[in-house]
Amino acid sequence: MAAPGAAATASQLLCRRSLGVVTLLQCAQRTFASQTSGELKVTHVLKEKFPQATTIKVTDISGGCGAMYEIHIESEEFKDKRTVQQHQMVNKALKEEIKSMHGLRIFTSVPKP
Repeated sequence: MAAPGAAATASQLLCRRSLGVVTLLQCAQRTFASQTSGELKVTHVLKEKFPQATTIKVTDISGGCGAMYEIHIESEEFKDKRTVQQHQMVNKALKEEIKSMHGLRIFTSVPKP
């Protein structure tokens, strides 16, 4: 784990501001070799809701505390749908998880033939 510095402090502040009651331990800088429990949970839900997905990548962009996520998902299920419709599908799939998030970035695509 990296020594506490400006980046860790900024991450901790983001977590405190966006979630309110989050301990510093939960917001500590994470290692990039493993996924956080939040990333794993969101990935699991997306795999269940989008069984045809060829790519699902979930990244906690809040420093590991679960306040904000970035999702990249590639699925045939998005074919012939506008981007807004694709994003609505992801939002619907994550309806319960979104309740505890501060923000979410969604990137969707259809696999290339």
